[in-house]
Amino acid sequence: MRTVKLGADKIFFGEGAVNSLAELPAERKRAYIVMSGKIQEELGQLKVVTDVLEGAGWTWRANTDVEPEPCWESVKKGVAEMLEFEPDWVIGFGGGSAMDAAKAMWVFYENPQYKTLEEVMPPAPLTLRQKARVCCIATSAGTGSECTRAALIKDPVQKRKYSVREYTGRLIPDVAILDPSFSVTMPRGGTVACGMDALTHCIESYVANTANAFSDGMAMGGWVAGYRALSVCADEPDNLAARESMLAASCLGGIAFTNGALGICHGVAHTFGATYNVAHGLANGIVLPYSIAFNRDRDAAAAARYEELASFVGKTDLEQVILDLKAELGVPVAMREVVPDADEFEANIDVLVGKVMSDVCTPANPVKVTEDDARALLRTVYYGR
Repeated sequence: MRTVKLGADKIFFGEGAVNSLAELPAERKRAYIVMSGKIQEELGQLKVVTDVLEGAGWTWRANTDVEPEPCWESVKKGVAEMLEFEPDWVIGFGGGSAMDAAKAMWVFYENPQYKTLEEVMPPAPLTLRQKARVCCIATSAGTGSECTRAALIKDPVQKRKYSVREYTGRLIPDVAILDPSFSVTMPRGGTVACGMDALTHCIESYVANTANAFSDGMAMGGWVAGYRALSVCADEPDNLAARESMLAASCLGGIAFTNGALGICHGVAHTFGATYNVAHGLANGIVLPYSIAFNRDRDAAAAARYEELASFVGKTDLEQVILDLKAELGVPVAMREVVPDADEFEANIDVLVGKVMSDVCTPANPVKVTEDDARALLRTVYYGR
């Protein structure tokens, strides 16, 4: 038996969706808003959010200290502020970093007995929704974190990423707001990287060894919507229809892997991200075609599933579809383009293999990955073909 939860309890989608904040049920009406840096404030987007809240009688406090790859230290700082402020809603406002950080802070706010990331790893019992609920407002279309059961947090000391998660879906936010007006200001590079992340979620969840009818439906819809919209978003940043479709694709991809899983692409991408600070979406975009080829050449069922995904967009070879899309969007061909020190890479290869093998995503790959496989794939991704 599996537990299926298809997203947040409520998803507000489309232009003007931000106004739904006024409808959040609350007694104290105290909102703790988590952002990654000051960009939302500088763009005037934070004021849009707080104007809605203040108009409905809310008080709020903002945290702009989350890193682009949220770290444990910033999570702890946020928890300390929340314990003082005592919000009854935590609002993650931004991309995946802000939303993941908000969810992780919420976990420790509700469970102050835990002091480390290791302590909240499954099967640790988590108390949730006794103090607060969570709303996520996505400003980028990539992680789908507004509807996922996990929060990815980096420990820079150990150079490891932890997936704070709860398998029955209780970590999925209560409310998700997908308003395309917040995503039009994203730079082209960020739009592309986030979009490749969303497409990777859809593709990997469709071939994962835990794929099922519910995850399949979300993955198929997200893949088609995202593939059609991503290039338009990159070239026409003010196209609200395309931005809306890309937000939908990202959310659907998040729901897909929440109810299925991911695979070796994420295992390798997480490894490069944690070790060399490669942004997650960019890392996925670089690794994706290599992971497709790896699985396709070793498993007939995975090959058939990839062919199905290609057919949904009128193509036959999914690896080539992704290679062509990467070329069009300017995504690097190989990891060496962003991690140029080959000697350091080779010196770390055994450590990198260990990280791939221990990554939470690797076991769901359709092909069982050995250490030799991981080593060969890391080198292929790094140097290219």
